[in-house]
Amino acid sequence: MSGRPVKRSLTLRGHRTSVSLEDAFWKAFRAMAKAEGLALNELAARIDEARDPDIGLASSIRVAILDNLHAKLQEADKSL
Repeated sequence: MSGRPVKRSLTLRGHRTSVSLEDAFWKAFRAMAKAEGLALNELAARIDEARDPDIGLASSIRVAILDNLHAKLQEADKSL
């Protein structure tokens, strides 16, 4: 798995955009979308709509992935 960002195209509300994320983030982003029952473009659009306009989409996706993982860890901790 490469630590270098990989640029991929996404379609958000009918508009094409490209996002650069490291392989590990792309993998986690796909898993997050699947777990939520969403297409990758749908999840990206949700994150895009909720983000601060001063924060880039790639950064917002990384933070969303981290927030998702953190929530899962808190749930697991509560069940112990």
